[in-house]
Amino acid sequence: MNDPIIVVGSGLAGYTVARELRKLDRQAPLIMVTQDSGDFYSKPTLSNAFAQRKSPEQLVTTLAEGMAGQLDMTLLKSTRVTSIDTAARVVASTVGEHRYRALVLAVGADAICLPLAGDGAGDVLSVNDLADYARFRAAVGAARRVAVIGAGLIGCEFAIDLAGAGYAVTVGDPTAYPLANLLPEAAGRSLIGPLENAGVIWRFGRSVSSVDRIQGGYRLTLDDGSTLDADAVLSAVGLRPRTALARAAGLAVNRGIVVDPYGCTSSEAVFALGDCAEYGGTVLPYVAPIMNGARALAQTLAGTPTAIVFPPMPVVVKTPACPVAVLPPPRGAAGKWRVVENGEGVKMTYTDVDERLQGFALTGAKAAQRQAMVRLLPG
Repeated sequence: MNDPIIVVGSGLAGYTVARELRKLDRQAPLIMVTQDSGDFYSKPTLSNAFAQRKSPEQLVTTLAEGMAGQLDMTLLKSTRVTSIDTAARVVASTVGEHRYRALVLAVGADAICLPLAGDGAGDVLSVNDLADYARFRAAVGAARRVAVIGAGLIGCEFAIDLAGAGYAVTVGDPTAYPLANLLPEAAGRSLIGPLENAGVIWRFGRSVSSVDRIQGGYRLTLDDGSTLDADAVLSAVGLRPRTALARAAGLAVNRGIVVDPYGCTSSEAVFALGDCAEYGGTVLPYVAPIMNGARALAQTLAGTPTAIVFPPMPVVVKTPACPVAVLPPPRGAAGKWRVVENGEGVKMTYTDVDERLQGFALTGAKAAQRQAMVRLLPG
C-alpha cells in the first residue's frame, strides 16, 4: 500500500488543502492529525460572533466525523505530533508512528502572551480557536466591562463586536491609532471616531504593565501608572507562527517555517501552509493566501508541481462601524502614501517612484471601492 499524505492541523489551511486534493485525487491515502476536536468552523467568525449571540456549537459547520467522511480520510483527533523524522519520512504522534509520502504542516499560530505582572495576569484571555472562544464567552457572560489589550485587526474586530453586544469596551494600545501595523496614519485615525460612536473607548500611547484581581473583576495598571477596571480582559496583540515542531525536525525556520515557491520546506516532501508558513520573508495570516496556497499545493501533491502565485489580496477588516480594506505595498517597496479622498472615510494610495499604484487603504464608505482599486494595479 502506498504511504499516505499526512496533513497536520485541522484549521482552514489543513482542511482546504485536503479538500482541494480530493478534487484532483480520490484514491491517495490521506491522514489528518489534529490536537483539536477536528470540527470544521471558520476561524474569522470568532471575532464577530458575540453580537450575533452565537454559541461555539453554532459556529461549527461540519463535525469532525462528517469531514472525515466527505474527504475519505483517516482523522486522528485529539492527537499531538511529537516529532518528525524527515530522513525516514516518519511522523511520531501520541497514538503511534506514521510513514508519509508527503507531509503538510498546517499547524497555525499561537496567540502572543504579554509578560504581564499581577495576580490576575493568568486570567487574561485570548481567542485563537473554538475552545478559546468557549472559555471567553463563559468569562464575559456576566460581565459589563471588557478591556481589550491591542488595537490591531483582531482587537478592533472584537472591540466593535463586543460593543455591539452591549458591553462597555476599552481598548488599550501603545501605538497612536487603530491598526497601526496595517494602515497608514490618516486611514488608521479615521477609525477612531466611528468606533467611539459605536461604544469603544480608546487608550492610545499606553501599554499594560500588570493585571490584578479586585472585588468583582480586574484592575489593569498602565505604564504611566494610570489604571483601568474591567470585569474581563482580552489580549489581542498578535499571533506567532508555530515553528517548534519544524525547528526540532531540522527544518529552516525564520519568523515562520520557510518555504519555497511551491510551499516546500527545506526538507523534500515536507510542506507548510497557512499561518505557520513564511513566503519570501513574509508571513500571511489571512484567508486569501491560505486559499490560493492550498489550491497550488494540492496540484503539487497530486503530481503536478505548481508554484504558489499570490494575486493582489486586500485585507478586509470586520469593523462595520467603519469598514476597512487595505492592500499593503510589496515588501521592500520604495514609494509613499498619499490621501486621495477624505470624507465618509479615507482613500489612500501607495505609489512607487514611477507613480505606479502599489497599494491602497480604504476606510468607511471608501471601502466599497476595493475591487475597483485592485483593477487599477499594474499587471
